[in-house]
Amino acid sequence: MATVRSLSVFCGSCSGINGRHRDAAATLGAILAEERVELVFGGARIGLMGVLADAALGAGGRVIGVMPESLTSRELAHPGVNDMRVVASMHARKQKMFEISDACAVLPGGFGTLDETFEIITWKQIGLHDKPIVLVDSDGYWKPLSALLDHVIAEGFARPEDRTLFTVVEGAGDVLPALAALPEPAIQGEPERL
Repeated sequence: MATVRSLSVFCGSCSGINGRHRDAAATLGAILAEERVELVFGGARIGLMGVLADAALGAGGRVIGVMPESLTSRELAHPGVNDMRVVASMHARKQKMFEISDACAVLPGGFGTLDETFEIITWKQIGLHDKPIVLVDSDGYWKPLSALLDHVIAEGFARPEDRTLFTVVEGAGDVLPALAALPEPAIQGEPERL
């Protein structure tokens, strides 16, 4: 069973138009706090990121934000986090979030969230890590992505076994049980190799 003490969560800096996605972010933040799993997130006070962090903090959880310096100057940084790590770039943000967490979860989000998701899955595909990755299919949000990935596999651009690089769950309440059911990672990520 995978041991998760800290979880990176990728999600939107916007809230989107579907309130169920905000609910999922709030639920996941509260659950992480209740289960004493440290939240690692993109550091913003806005969008789903802000909802997630507010819920974790409100429930007494520990929260680490990781934000590129260029975004902190726009006053987007969440003022209440326990620890804000300022990094040089968006790529450095992904690497730092990866380094300081045991697993990754993905809530709904936009282009940035897609970028983060594909990079962390690709790192796993090429053997740079074996940390669990869970996509939270809040109100069917990731169904089109799942269909696209099936198409990529059907067209021969990925292997059928690549579908096991990540797990899809229906809701925020399913994240920790899904992680607990996975085997302990065989390979721990080595930051200098990323």
